[in-house]
Amino acid sequence: MEESVQNLFRYLPDEILGCIVSFLPNEYALETSLISTRWRDLWNHVLVKHGTMEDITGAVAEFLANFDELDPLKRPCKLRFHFADDNALLAAIATNSKLLLDFSYGMKKIERKYELRFKLDKQNFTYHSVFLFKSLYLKSLSYLTSEVASSIVSNLDHLENLTITDCCGLQSLFIESESKLHKLTILDCLQLKSLHLRTSKLKSFRYRGLLPRIWPESHFNLCHAILDFRQGLSCRDLSAQDFDEILLTIKNSEVLTLCEWTFETLIWPSISPSSGSFIFYKLKELWWIDNHENENSINALISFLKLCPALEQLVITIDRNSYSAPQSNLGSIQATKYTELEHLKLVKFKGFTNPIAEISVAKILIQLVKGKPPKIETSSGSNLDVAIMQ
Repeated sequence: MEESVQNLFRYLPDEILGCIVSFLPNEYALETSLISTRWRDLWNHVLVKHGTMEDITGAVAEFLANFDELDPLKRPCKLRFHFADDNALLAAIATNSKLLLDFSYGMKKIERKYELRFKLDKQNFTYHSVFLFKSLYLKSLSYLTSEVASSIVSNLDHLENLTITDCCGLQSLFIESESKLHKLTILDCLQLKSLHLRTSKLKSFRYRGLLPRIWPESHFNLCHAILDFRQGLSCRDLSAQDFDEILLTIKNSEVLTLCEWTFETLIWPSISPSSGSFIFYKLKELWWIDNHENENSINALISFLKLCPALEQLVITIDRNSYSAPQSNLGSIQATKYTELEHLKLVKFKGFTNPIAEISVAKILIQLVKGKPPKIETSSGSNLDVAIMQ
């Protein structure tokens, strides 16, 4: 019986198969691409167009307007627009209201400096799509296409999630969204020196790259913050005072990624005079990035942990290539009632090359724990016997 059903589908034309798939929810319909090459080709059909760079905005707007969310195979969900000497933009519509704009197709890495300005709460497209895009991924923008991207992005007024990655030459970025934008991700834009945020509703901020000068103009409390500045500073004259506004946005985070040097150089100088009154009350999960794996290098981590009374999970990543600021004498935070961790359940080590160093660090961490010791997982994936270490 199963074979006869497969034979039935084998002889159906693409139009009928597309009609059948159109009755499925998008996330399940996309899984049909795993059945065979033929089913995958139903999704991989690309609309190809040619024109000038000035035509891109209109072409993308028309592409979005013609896409049918209820019948995703009725129109192509991918557009490749060729312009300017074999350069091309790839626009792709994915499930869950996601749009990808990839400018890397055929583009050369031209490191000319440019800035981006996004105002996300307006709608000026000539073509109005009923498909409401909530997530946008921008990849490999250059100075040639920065105005095009601004024109497109600034008119997606339902945007909740914005990701910008691998933008060579981007030095200044301004993002304004007073109502919709909840999640912002910026990855590997290594020449970025200034980030201006007017985003009062932002809940998630993920950043990987050199630390730029960040100005959060509007107040917001992040629930999830990744501050992966292991590559160091973009602006050498940054001081702890310049970081104070960012510190306030992460104070109530529940999940936080932080580099050792960032805490030691930019956070500790601002909070140490308060004798421990600055507390990360809600922090439950901490991802800590360091460049040394011995017990003598974790003074900064110990000081930070004493500010995290609700911490449940700790992940320590060792990256020997991580930036290392000049050492300072952190000392110990003066006695407060938050000197012990009562809720820590799991500690994970990543990147350690010396098992003895893992044990030494684990022993120090256990001394901070009140009550049942946490589970400790080594870089190799095995568990340390906490009872032996006590």
